[in-house]
Amino acid sequence: MTGIVEIEELLKSMSPEIRGGEYAFCTVEGELADYVHLNPLATYIEAEGLTLILDVEAAEKANIPFEGKYKQITLTVHSSLEAVGLTAAVSAKLTAYNISANVVAAYYHDHIFVQSDKADAALAALQEFAE
Repeated sequence: MTGIVEIEELLKSMSPEIRGGEYAFCTVEGELADYVHLNPLATYIEAEGLTLILDVEAAEKANIPFEGKYKQITLTVHSSLEAVGLTAAVSAKLTAYNISANVVAAYYHDHIFVQSDKADAALAALQEFAE
């Protein structure tokens, strides 16, 4: 199944949804295998350490420090990994509302992590693309 490439079609047809739960971005030492039991939503290996996106409760139970709580907004349109401009358009829209955007692209969808207290405002801003 091929994703949508055209930016205008992507923006008009996406239907952003806030997913349940709150997430924390954590950085830890060690190997991913040491943290699989925490069921991270996503991981990334950086030079400075392993980044985990964890459910806030899992991070707290494991005593892993984090700085903020985030909600996940999924852009439910199947965007192509070769689409140009989606991240820039989403980021610019949220910037206009003073909302930071932490974007994670997966195979089918893009996921935007925003501060929990700004999630409703971010969703409303992203829904403006369909208007």
